[in-house]
This record gives sequence, C-alpha cells and structure tokens, in this order.
Amino acid sequence: MTDDPRNGLDPEDWSAFRETAHALLDAALDKMQRAREGRVWTPFPAEMKAAFDQPLPEAGLSGADLSAQLEALLPYGAGNTHPRFFGWVHGSGTPQNLLAEIIASAMNANAGGRDHGAIYVERQVIRWCRELFGFPEGASGLIVSGTSLATVVALKVARDARLGFSIRTAGLSAARLVGYASAEAHACNARAFDILGIGAGALRRIPVNARFEMDTDALRGAIRADLAEGLQPFVIIGTAGTVNTGATDPLTELADIAAQSGLWFHVDGAFGALARLVPGLEARFEAVSRADSLAFDFHKWLHVNYDAGCVLLRDEALHRRAFSDRPDYLKAAERGLAAGNPWPVEYGPELSRGFRALKVWSQIAGFGTKRLGEEIEKNCVQAAFLGAKVSADARFELSAPVALNICCFRYVGAGLEGAALDALNEEIVVRLQELGIAAPSTTRIGGRAVIRVNLTNHRTQLPDLELLLAEIASLGDAAAGETA
Repeated sequence: MTDDPRNGLDPEDWSAFRETAHALLDAALDKMQRAREGRVWTPFPAEMKAAFDQPLPEAGLSGADLSAQLEALLPYGAGNTHPRFFGWVHGSGTPQNLLAEIIASAMNANAGGRDHGAIYVERQVIRWCRELFGFPEGASGLIVSGTSLATVVALKVARDARLGFSIRTAGLSAARLVGYASAEAHACNARAFDILGIGAGALRRIPVNARFEMDTDALRGAIRADLAEGLQPFVIIGTAGTVNTGATDPLTELADIAAQSGLWFHVDGAFGALARLVPGLEARFEAVSRADSLAFDFHKWLHVNYDAGCVLLRDEALHRRAFSDRPDYLKAAERGLAAGNPWPVEYGPELSRGFRALKVWSQIAGFGTKRLGEEIEKNCVQAAFLGAKVSADARFELSAPVALNICCFRYVGAGLEGAALDALNEEIVVRLQELGIAAPSTTRIGGRAVIRVNLTNHRTQLPDLELLLAEIASLGDAAAGETA
C-alpha cells in the first residue's frame, strides 16, 4: 500500500472549504436572526425524508452537494427557536452559542479526562453552579446531556451510599429500596429507578395538594408504612418546577423530613431551580442548597443550545466512590497529559465526553446571571398575564394555578363536555402546530385534556400570547362547528 497523496480526511482545497464553511455559517446566522419570523413548526417534507433514506454510501458527496444537504435541514427543526413555541419545556438557544460550538468542534476535545483546557472550563462552570445554588465548597458536579442522565448519576450515588459501595460488584441482591416523589414528578425519576435495578415500582408517587405540590403528610405516612413492611426508604425527590403545571414542592419541609428520617434529599430542578436567579423568587428555591444532590438543565431556561445538563453532589467523596474506576490505561499521573486529576470519568458513566461545558461557560460569561435571571422573570410575568387573560374570558377555563412559567387551560366556548371537549382541545393544538401558528402541547389535569403553554423562550412577547388565545378561540369555534 502506497501513501495516499490526499491529506487524509482534511480538505484538499482549504480555500474552497473556507468559502463553504463561511456560507454555511451565514445561513445558520440568517436562520437565527429570522427566528421570530414565519412558521413555528414546518413538517419535514417527503422529498427530504427520502434524501435521508438512502443506502450506505461507498463514495462521498461533493463539497457542494454536502453543503446543500446540510443547509436544507435548517428550516426543519422542532420550532423551539421561534417565539410562539410553547410546547414541552424547550429552551430557545442563542446565536452566541454557535461561536462556542465552533471552538469546541475545532478543539475536538474528549472531556472525559487528561490535562487540557476543557477540564478547567468545566471545573469553572461547576464552581459557578455551586455558588448559584448554595452548595458547599468542595461539592462535586458534572456536565451531562440533561436532567435524565443527571438523575441516574445522583440516584446511583444515593443508592450506593445507602447499601454500601460493595454493591458495585455484588449487585443489589435482596435489597428492598424504596423512594418518594410527587405524583406530578417527571418520568425520568422512575426511569432512573429502572436503570439502576431498583425498579420503577419502588418509586412511591405521593399525592399532591390543590396547588399540585407534594402532600407532606402523605409522604410521612408512606415512609412509616414502608418501614413497617421491612422496606428500605433511601431517597426523597423534591421537584422544583413540575412539567405539567410548574408547581414546586415544599422543598424546605422535604429537606426537614429527609434529615429527620436519615434519607437522601434529591432535587429535580430541570428548569425550575434556575428561577433562583429571579429577585423575589429566591426564597421558594432556597432549600435547594440543602439537597444532597441536584439535577438541572442549562438547555432549558438558560437557553444554552442543546444539549447540556448538570448534576451537583454535596459529598464529593461519595460521588467519586460511586463511579471511579481507573484501569491501567487510565492511570493518574502528577505530570504530563495524564495529570489534571481527578478526571470527570470518575464522576459519571461516560468515558468519552464532548466539550459541552464551553457553551455553558460562554452563555454565563457572555450574559451574566443578572440578564439571564431577567429573561426567566419575564417568562413568569408572561405566564401570569396569560393566566389572567384566560380567567377573564368565558371561552376559556384555567385548569391549574399559574405557579411559575406554565399555564394550563381549556377552550370551553363550544359548550361541549367530557370526551368531546377533550378531543376538541387536542385537535386545536394539532391544528395550531400544522398551520405553523404556534406550538403548545397538551397534558391531562384531573383526568381532562388541557392545552399547556410553557414559557421558556427569551424571544416571546405578550402579543404572541394574545395571538395564541385569538387563534385558539377561532379554531375552537370552527372545529366545534364541523362536529355539530
């Protein structure tokens, strides 16, 4: 075999490649500059689906064809960069994050370990997070894909600390662990129980009060009942901002119960914990600082481009003991590239990790917590505005208190009831999405289908909400007329 005269996989013509790269960057920036315009969601057309349903290629595309296919994807995201994307809990991203992603891609760093710049950027972000949430000096953390993985990491530490770290080799054996979360808690908690071998059924779903917050009397009763059955309670999970309504559990009381019962206190703060940045809301989230672990996302209310989440652990020694495993090829050193210890691989399941921390650092450093907090506050004000408009209009019915940034309501103007009214509200949401007008989602509250409007978008303005209500009323009247 002779040497390949080409430059490996590097461009043969760097000047032409630069022109292509600059053109794609301009196209990406144009897309973000026009994020307020046009449709919210555009379905992926049949011809585009066909373009991504091809046999495995033996020969590569030309630079021009590859660039064209990449640029053609730009209009077909989920729509969460648009100000009228109200579905689920998606952040809206920022143009400046493109710059951080360019640098991270050029560095192509494996942030699993070793002594290089990505490690120190991540440590800076973790220090900032400790300060933000009142965790003690020396607490540990890790940048991960999102709260789902952060929850697995946190609950593994909680599990191992309760059963002893020999469980890492011996397995769960006959352990009968149980934990507690509200009936409104995110599904990632039960999924973590499943992944960790505890079993999703071991997560007790505690009833909520009229404000959709965990009922602490019911929690105490569940703990007593499980102890009487010979089970091992090990964790209480408090939610800061539930996905259905934005409610926050009574975190101070949960922290007290956990301390009195000798249980691990974990906070699922996926988006709501960041409301700690808002003056006037800090007290509601102050008890986050008492948690043994916290899981939250940067890609929601801090608008870091997907994906980026975080887990914080109060006890670094427990955290490292639950994951650290340094075989010979990952041996630590005092000098050289194998220095920079401890490595992130000692705090989580991933050996290979992208440089997610850079875009997080860029967002916090570039905007500062004051401005980021102002955007969070704006969304809370908008949700309250929407709730007030709904309550004042007989065509709508508010389905839950507006606790933070989520407003759930129903269109009731058609005079329908039961399953017919449920179907009408679900149809309204689908039509809004298909028409490209707005993208709310649906959920069920009290057994009834409701329209759910989540506000984690820094581009949303009050006229967007007024337009939403007007379109819902118009579509509701039209759909009701079709079925009459």
